[in-house]
Amino acid sequence: MTPPDASPGAAHHRALESLYRAAPINSLFPSKLEIVEDGFARIRFTVGSEHYHAAGALHGTAYFKMLDDAAFYAVNSLVSDRFLLTTAFNLLFTKPLKAGELIAEGRWISGKRRVYVADARLIDSEGEEAARGTGTFMRSQIPLSSLPGYARP
Repeated sequence: MTPPDASPGAAHHRALESLYRAAPINSLFPSKLEIVEDGFARIRFTVGSEHYHAAGALHGTAYFKMLDDAAFYAVNSLVSDRFLLTTAFNLLFTKPLKAGELIAEGRWISGKRRVYVADARLIDSEGEEAARGTGTFMRSQIPLSSLPGYARP
């Protein structure tokens, strides 16, 4: 599928990366967002024992956060005027994870106006997929330009 016609461009992508860094939740999840191109985002995340559930592996909240964020930013890379909202997200866990580096990759699939669909996958330090998700996202009434972390270079 081809992304929407008008590309918001690199300045928008860098502003979204700034917005990600400014989100208070990310103090709990040390990670870095990179918007690679229109419709594609990558997040690098370091898992530590503080992210484990009682049985000693990564808690599902971290899987969800990384997959949702990667899919969200892949889609918001195509929308330069409004903050998007996740309206649904389906998650498939395929492998328990321990401490180490993870990569979440999100890719826009469809949608050009109000509702968007994106896929994401979580890759472990050995290059194996550990989880996959699909989400739907819609435009909010919140202008990106009104958000403190969104600063165009």
